[in-house]
Amino acid sequence: MTHVLTRAAPLWIAAALTVCGSAFASSHREAPFIATSPKVDATDFYLFRSYEPDRAGFVTLIANYQPLQDAYGGPNYFAMDPNALYEIHIDNNGDGQEDITFQFRFKNTLAGDGKGVALPVGGSSVAIPLVQAGPVSNVKDANLNVAETYTVSIVRGERRKGNVATLTNAANGSATFDKPVDNIGRKTIADYPAYAAKHVYAVNIPGCGTPGKVFAGQRKDPFAVNLGTIFDLVNAPVSVITNPDLIGAAPNTIADKNVTTLALEVPIACLVANNEPVIGGWTTASLRQARLLDPTPKAGHQTTEKVGGAWTQVSRLGMPLVNEVVIGLKDKDRFNGSRPKDDGQFATYVTNPSLPKLLEIALALPNTAPTNYPRTDLVTTFLTGIKGVNQPAHAVASEMLRLNTAIPAVPFAQQNRLGIVGNILAGGTDNAGYPNGRRPKDDVVDISLVAVMGGLCMANGDTDALGFGAACKPAAVPLKETAFKLHDAVDQAVVPLLAGFPYLATPVGGTP
Repeated sequence: MTHVLTRAAPLWIAAALTVCGSAFASSHREAPFIATSPKVDATDFYLFRSYEPDRAGFVTLIANYQPLQDAYGGPNYFAMDPNALYEIHIDNNGDGQEDITFQFRFKNTLAGDGKGVALPVGGSSVAIPLVQAGPVSNVKDANLNVAETYTVSIVRGERRKGNVATLTNAANGSATFDKPVDNIGRKTIADYPAYAAKHVYAVNIPGCGTPGKVFAGQRKDPFAVNLGTIFDLVNAPVSVITNPDLIGAAPNTIADKNVTTLALEVPIACLVANNEPVIGGWTTASLRQARLLDPTPKAGHQTTEKVGGAWTQVSRLGMPLVNEVVIGLKDKDRFNGSRPKDDGQFATYVTNPSLPKLLEIALALPNTAPTNYPRTDLVTTFLTGIKGVNQPAHAVASEMLRLNTAIPAVPFAQQNRLGIVGNILAGGTDNAGYPNGRRPKDDVVDISLVAVMGGLCMANGDTDALGFGAACKPAAVPLKETAFKLHDAVDQAVVPLLAGFPYLATPVGGTP
């Protein structure tokens, strides 16, 4: 419920939005430890009914990793970590625990039996310093110095103790999938869209009668935000922050950045259970508990590090923006290592959020934060799902994206970028967007701004129409109708996307 109804608003309101927008930078370097380990840093997680034509019976799950990739980031670019475990979890009964987990493991193989591509130089065979020795057409190309492959497993039950099976290529039965090399540039890969498309695979998922799809590779970052300017104490031009109708007036400062995408398309029937249409999802990354560094590493690829011990979770992402603007700095690493079933330890951050008060301090605007403590509106939105929309029958309060798979997908052109919130304001029929799951087009920044500053209580009204509790009513919202008008001046809806799986656009290349 944001700026669909926006007209002119006071300068301080626009400034408040911009401050919020700075913090709402998706999950890019969101916690102290993960900022030191970008290869396992989850940036965004998406969960939605597939809206590609003829894929109505599927759900798409997308987990993005490795934030802020520069297209010119050679010579090694952005291979995934072979010593990490990347996972996408599904809770299909509302108890806050995973019932299905998809596990991705990567392997990086140096060409020439581990010796690398070599060229004859003055009578000697000398290993080249780059990842390519010429144009590349596939992961097995003789010009490619490092081939990246991966496997995907499905675990039913607890992630470390459940029954494990392997996804296989529906075309040839192989359990190993090729990952496309990053978009180095046109001389290396002349037609990157066509090259990447060859790495979308139909997969057999054990226990599913219908094949799904999988893709792992570099994509253009689909998130839009004005980062640097906003982090500099709202150092935005007046022309941007004085007119709340100027959606898109501020630049998307990560428009030239890439991420690495892990994408799955799975039949709905393979994810739901016991006639419960609502599923919850989140992504995690784990590293081995112990690491030794060899001061004299052997020749090969990534031989400095020796790892061992149990898997230790270091990254977690479900609902966007939670660790960024809800969890306190002292607990950000703890949150990244936690599991949804244990989220009671973080409850105060949701029932008594500090961000609205922080805005009051930063902008010298007292008495603008909502007063309905505990914030039952945020508990519902972030921890249980909204009754009648995406709340399971037996919901345990736990943070994750929740998707009602019974709500049909909406074609891209008809999607309201404000999701359910915009649908309510516009009187439309798009109930398939955030916070009912999350689609790439959903402007989660604007939607979350409205929620945190009390817009849901304004919509709830005095009669508790949305079931957010008697205290969640217009009287508890100092901003009144202005709470609906908040935005960050960046337009998520214009970010380029593909019409079908894997939905995220071709990554920015290293040459123009």
